[in-house]
Amino acid sequence: MTEVEPPLVDVRDDRLARAKALVDAGSFTEFGSEARHQVHAFDMQRKRPAGDGVVTGVGRVHGRPVGLFAQDPTALGGSLGAVHAGKIARILDHAGRARCPVVGLLDSGGARIQEGVAALDGYGEIFRRNVALSGRVPQVSVVLGPCAGGAVYSPALTDIVILQRDRAHMFVTGPRVVKAVTFEDVSLGDLGGADVHGRTSGVASLVAEDAEQALELARRVLGYLPGSCWEAPPTYAPGDPGPMPAVPEDHRLPYDVRDVIAGIVDGGSFLELAAGFAANVVVGFARIDGQAVGVVANQPRVLAGCLDIDASEKAARFVRMCDAFGVPLVTLVDVPGFLPGTGQEARGIIRKGAKLLYAYAEATVPRVTVILRKAFGGAYIVMNSKSLGADAVFSWPGAEIAVMGAEGAVDVIYRRELEADPSRRDALIARYRDEAMAPHIPAERLSIDEVIAPAQTRAVVAATLRSLAGVWQPGFRHDNLPQ
Repeated sequence: MTEVEPPLVDVRDDRLARAKALVDAGSFTEFGSEARHQVHAFDMQRKRPAGDGVVTGVGRVHGRPVGLFAQDPTALGGSLGAVHAGKIARILDHAGRARCPVVGLLDSGGARIQEGVAALDGYGEIFRRNVALSGRVPQVSVVLGPCAGGAVYSPALTDIVILQRDRAHMFVTGPRVVKAVTFEDVSLGDLGGADVHGRTSGVASLVAEDAEQALELARRVLGYLPGSCWEAPPTYAPGDPGPMPAVPEDHRLPYDVRDVIAGIVDGGSFLELAAGFAANVVVGFARIDGQAVGVVANQPRVLAGCLDIDASEKAARFVRMCDAFGVPLVTLVDVPGFLPGTGQEARGIIRKGAKLLYAYAEATVPRVTVILRKAFGGAYIVMNSKSLGADAVFSWPGAEIAVMGAEGAVDVIYRRELEADPSRRDALIARYRDEAMAPHIPAERLSIDEVIAPAQTRAVVAATLRSLAGVWQPGFRHDNLPQ
């Protein structure tokens, strides 16, 4: 008689608890609870936990349907074999057919070594479905523990990645392999922890302090997104904004653009994504009069708000995600240009900066831009300018739009005059500002639609978005290719 390991009831209850904590109370229906692997090599017939280490099923979040899978690290290490992969693939297929979001709770050691190529093929089946669903239904990955090897690529293909601080780690090769190959002694956290992916790599959209907060963040993200690209984002009751801050008139003085965002959107509705990565641009979901919007804003507190490679890629993927799922875009501009330097040029700022340009030019959702203080050079064009197809562009009084800042422009235009008489510099700067940078100049040629007072910003943006309500059309636009 073959000895079979009994089902781990307490562990299974824990897996179910995770799944049930994500969805609305009483809404979870499980699929494949009795599935078990069929492998006999390496005495694997002695270890056949019910469900094969992953809970799959459907439930509701905010009353709307969602597909779900939750891996269990205590059942065969959360490793992925053929049956485990088959269950995940089936729930992804279900989400595609039902046109509903899918959320994965990941906690896996990677491919199940005992199953060899079958495990690798299992990952391939999942990846193919992640790609097939991209831009069609929202995909959210919640990483609650180690995620190594092939296990990291599925979350990288999804729209939102949430990492639990301390327990979650993501890396292609673990510390032992790194040490064997490069002789580098590195910890799990330093190699692929939440700080690495939240600040340096940009893999993490959000970082949670514990599993409970991670699940709540997943629920919150789903509150801004539609079930699929074939339906409009959900709407909620409007909320009052915060006060509009006083922004320094001196363009060289920094301020926190998140305070401006708070003065435009419904109170408490802004959910910033990738806050620690490429902090010179701020992106996130919010609501204006109850309608979901995506916000992209230059951050003068970091690198003076310059665009660089990381900021361009971060903003580009967010713009494409919003466009894929019909979320209108609000862009707040205060940008002196692209970050100069040999490092940026050598790493490809031309082609990577073009990603943001492409994302905006491709977008079909309602797009409203507000220029707060300045917009110079190519960065002005890239940040959802009228010439790229923005539906409406407004500017605050005193905002400057030009090829470059006045100081640099004067050095070019009046080089000979300044060599002869350097004392004329201040007067020439003032002249350039009056003749080339005043807001009435772009307004006269319709590069901007109107100059508005800061206090009017929310009302004007909200009215413009309402006027564009008929623009949205259901249907697949494009995928959300990883940047």
